[in-house]
Amino acid sequence: MEEFSKVMFLIMISLVAILGTQSFNVDGWANTRLEAKKQTVTNLQFYFHDTVSGKKPSAVRVAQASEMTDKSPTLFGMVMMADDPLTETPDPKSKLVGRAQGLYGSASQAELGLIMVFNFGFTEGMYKGSSISILGLNPAMNPVREMSIVGGTGIFRLARGYAIAQTNWIDLSTGDAIVGYNVTIVH
Repeated sequence: MEEFSKVMFLIMISLVAILGTQSFNVDGWANTRLEAKKQTVTNLQFYFHDTVSGKKPSAVRVAQASEMTDKSPTLFGMVMMADDPLTETPDPKSKLVGRAQGLYGSASQAELGLIMVFNFGFTEGMYKGSSISILGLNPAMNPVREMSIVGGTGIFRLARGYAIAQTNWIDLSTGDAIVGYNVTIVH
């Protein structure tokens, strides 16, 4: 056993001697800077079409609390998955500019407050292939709501900003809605 300890000690000393001659240049990477371009502020307006009724809904319920959700006036605990069209105008037949893909869930017991987790992916024009990520509470019955833009891809890489939502139309019997979005993106 003593012989094994001596061998291990000699191996460790040899490694320290070898590695000690290698230099690790912290300054080489720590001082590397990339010059960032000036930030751009982009303002976009479009319409979000959330259809939960009919034969081809764009949003479907994927989860709920076992007994509480159906008894709750705010549908607390309900989670919806959506793939909603984004259009230029409130008219559902207007030009498609993107898709809102993500989920929203009823997160408030006091009011209809939807936690929104969405990727708004753009499919037209100079923003084609780019997206923004929306996260925030949407108190849906308020006339104007604000949510955060927490990231993006493509032209909107490293984006931040805010989204203002205003309901343009809602069918209270089905839950179908058209919501206008005005987004300000810093990228």
